[in-house]
Amino acid sequence: MPQTQSRLSDFMPYRMAITSNAVSGLIAGEYRSEFGLKIPEWRIMAVLGDAGSLTQRDLVRATLMDKVAVNRACKVLEERGLVQRSPNEQDGRSHHLELTAAGCDLHGKIWPQAVEMYDRIFAAITPREQEKLRAILDKLLKAARALEGDDK
Repeated sequence: MPQTQSRLSDFMPYRMAITSNAVSGLIAGEYRSEFGLKIPEWRIMAVLGDAGSLTQRDLVRATLMDKVAVNRACKVLEERGLVQRSPNEQDGRSHHLELTAAGCDLHGKIWPQAVEMYDRIFAAITPREQEKLRAILDKLLKAARALEGDDK
């Protein structure tokens, strides 16, 4: 049977997803084996390391992971002593999550490795192409969030 190019291979969301998974998988391989973290756990740590204290709802919004994945990752990180909860004064039903000292220390060890792998992967495109890609991704995310708002 002759192979023909499928419609799926031309479907940009699919191509973006598999590319994202490949890049995330390579970076995750580095910290999974050395530090025992899965992708959702590192994403939570990375966001908290960048933004500081956030609620789980904020983490869902920032990572675009589903609530269950965020909740599960936060529980694992709490059990490992990498994240701690504190009361949310504005909303008694939620808590703020932040990296503990151990979490900050681990974040400081993983981040340079993640950046180094990122640099190796993105060396395949020029700095100008990286800027263009960043701008295009920003536009697509903004459009998706706008459409998401239309559905509510």
